[in-house]
Amino acid sequence: MTALDLSALRRAPKVLLHDHLDGGLRPETVLELARDCDYEALPASTAPALAAWFREAADSGSLERYLETFGHTVAVMQTPAGLERVARECAEDLAADGVVYAEVRFAPEQHLDQGLTLDEVVERVLLGFEAGESASEVHGRRIRIGVLLTAMRHAARSREIAELAIRFRDRGVVGFDIAGAEAGNPPSRHLDAFEYMRGSNAHFTIHAGEAFGLPSIHEAIAFCGTDRLGHGVRITDDITIGDDGVPVLGKLANYVRDKRIPLELCPSSNVQTGAVDALENHPFDLLARLRFRVTVNTDNRLMSDTSMSREMLRLVETFGYGWTDLERYTINAMKSAFIPFDQRLQLIDEVIKPGFAVLVG
Repeated sequence: MTALDLSALRRAPKVLLHDHLDGGLRPETVLELARDCDYEALPASTAPALAAWFREAADSGSLERYLETFGHTVAVMQTPAGLERVARECAEDLAADGVVYAEVRFAPEQHLDQGLTLDEVVERVLLGFEAGESASEVHGRRIRIGVLLTAMRHAARSREIAELAIRFRDRGVVGFDIAGAEAGNPPSRHLDAFEYMRGSNAHFTIHAGEAFGLPSIHEAIAFCGTDRLGHGVRITDDITIGDDGVPVLGKLANYVRDKRIPLELCPSSNVQTGAVDALENHPFDLLARLRFRVTVNTDNRLMSDTSMSREMLRLVETFGYGWTDLERYTINAMKSAFIPFDQRLQLIDEVIKPGFAVLVG
């Protein structure tokens, strides 16, 4: 059996469902794009210092403060060239880390400051991903990227973004999402968009149960009909530990588990935003032992200074997981992807299982 270290983890075939395009830029790219577009508000002038600033600013323990860091990355993603470059580098970075399938999300409405239309924004990002996939394959790293179009939950463009997702559904967009501060912005405010997606036989996920608790999760499932839960970590508010040490699931937690609703868990990010106070107290392990459909995700690789391999290593070091555990979480994610069933199965049977078999020995 291959030793379970960072080098070996990079060779493992990984699946990523929750990764924000504007949260994964290379620090040096932020600096170069800022110079190109005359953006002068960056808090640091060297790549190492900028990387450190993003990490420290995101470590505030507040989701609202965490979200403020995106002002800088979004500011340099307002041009066709900037969008294309960020998407291309995202694909290359994920492939270099051993990710074989990823769903990367971004909010087109946040990239219109320089006069681009919503359609032009999506077109440029798709071109960037395509270029990144091709460049990675040349180096022997095959990756497939599906795009999730995100609407901001505090804004009023969700139906428009849902329609945009359907317009591009055969060109690389695989689903829809809402994101942003949960408190005061319940998912049911965007019911029209979710009904439009359901009426179009299309997939969507909802950020719910991160900074806000069970009501957000309940609305996302019962009213909006979400396919997956973005984070969903607060489902543990509906799980109590009895006097005998046995977990007792409430009605909502039981429903989430019974329906196999995937949880897009982001361990490092959840600690940064204060959803969990420390990694050792993250409910990932409890949920995994209770056989919820848990998946491992990065959320924002720049802000959390992380990668899929690092997230897995942190879980290994914290909870003692082995290769078979990591393979199960990877298959959980691939089963939950927003691409056709036969394509999910092909990746599981032809890429993921053989890749882990080599590592397990």
